[in-house]
Formats: sequence, structure tokens, C-alpha cells
Amino acid sequence: MGETLKLAAADGHELDAYVARPAGRIKGGLVVCQEIFGVNHHIRAVTDGYAGDGFLAVAPALFDRVRPGIELDYDEAGVAEGRDLRAALSWDKAIADVAAAVEAAREAGKVGVIGFCWGGSLAWLAACRLQVAAAVGYYGGQIHAHRQEIPACPVLLHFGERDTMIPATQVADICELHPEVEVHAYPAGHGFNCDARADFDKQSAHIAHGRTLRFLAGHLG
Repeated sequence: MGETLKLAAADGHELDAYVARPAGRIKGGLVVCQEIFGVNHHIRAVTDGYAGDGFLAVAPALFDRVRPGIELDYDEAGVAEGRDLRAALSWDKAIADVAAAVEAAREAGKVGVIGFCWGGSLAWLAACRLQVAAAVGYYGGQIHAHRQEIPACPVLLHFGERDTMIPATQVADICELHPEVEVHAYPAGHGFNCDARADFDKQSAHIAHGRTLRFLAGHLG
């Protein structure tokens, strides 16, 4: 369903993006922010899925600034390499590349940003720093570190109650500081939306997806 296109960030950096277009009526644009495993088979499938839901979906290859063509597996080696790549990339550079994807998606009208894991934190920052209509973050581990930033658009956040990487106290802090943000917790661990990970929880993923579609329909439609 998708194709790979070249995007240009404001500072001149060129990056790849996986783009999937809906077959019927377009409901808006949606930027899909990757986990630390790159724009791999799972992120492409997620992007295809949201195109199937009616969105022009764009998944920027955010690790291209460090090393192009990154696709990692969900194993110890993949986690270690992904963390190293993430550490080599500043938040500002990553957001600049998300911004390039947002601009590419504007042909579809209003644009939202959705992200998973590292991408969930980037979705939060996009809501705070970019001009987007809505943002959805799945188990963003660094949202708490950036909780003092103020979203400029509606935000929906999904967390796992059994997530050992994101303490419940951090989720509570986010809720207290940002009562305007819609937050849901699920009886699941980190990465519960990804069917390639051990923490995949089909029921939680299904419920979260339904809430996400309703949220996006309300703000992008």
C-alpha cells in the first residue's frame, strides 16, 4: 500500500518517509512516529493500517540523521542498538524531522501526530512545539521529563498499568499537571500495541485503537 518518499527538514537534512494513502475519502493527515526500532515492518504496518482507516499516513525515518535505513528487531540486540541511536539524536533534530513529515501530510487537510514508545514522547513534543490539530502518544517514556511543556492542541495518551519503564507515579504527575489531556491506562505492559513484542495485548490494543480513531475523527474531521 505504501511508498518511500524523500522529505526535507527546515535545516536542509533529507530523510526518507514511508507514506501510505487511503483508497477512499481522506479524513486528514497523520504522522506516525516510530519506536526506537526504526521504520520497520511493524511501523509500516501501523502506517498502512491508519491509511486503511482513511488517513494520509506519513512515517518519517527519524534515525536517518544518524544512520539511514534502520530496521531493528524486537530483541536484546535491537533494543541496545535502538537506544544508542536514540541517544545520538537530539530532541530538536527529531522534532525538525517530524515537522517535515507534518508539512508533507498537510495536503490531506488537518494533521495529527501519533507515536509509540520514543515516538509517543515525540508526539507529545509535537503537540507542544508544532502546529498540529491533535496528538496521540502510546507509552511515551519521556513525556514526564517534558511535562512542563504546554500542548497547543488536544492530546490523547495511552499507558500500560504494568509498564515497568513508566512508573504509575509519572502518569499521575502528567494527569495532575495536565487535566485537559485525555489519559487512559490498560492492564498491559510496555509496547502493548505491537504484535511483534512480548508485551502485546490484543484487547488493550483494540480498545486503544478505537479510542484513537474516535479522538482523531473529532479533531481532524
